[in-house]
Amino acid sequence: MQYSIEFRPAVLKSLKRFPRRDLVRIKKKIEELCNNLPAPATTKMKGDNPFHKVRSGNYRIIYEIHDDRLVILVMKVGHRKDVYKNLP
Repeated sequence: MQYSIEFRPAVLKSLKRFPRRDLVRIKKKIEELCNNLPAPATTKMKGDNPFHKVRSGNYRIIYEIHDDRLVILVMKVGHRKDVYKNLP
């Protein structure tokens, strides 16, 4: 199954602030999600929420999986020290 990637508008805006080297690595990791989705049991965040996370260097990519539409919705991308604050 091939998933498509969708971004929240705030994510696209925040990606412009990252250093180029890190941005390339983050984009590559997001493309890997599309082609080879990791096991949801290993990426699921704790608590009663629909979020999953994946690591890309010092950055974390927080996303939701919508199996009914075959979509991965990227909710937030940020540095590991503050990405978990104020999740939608």
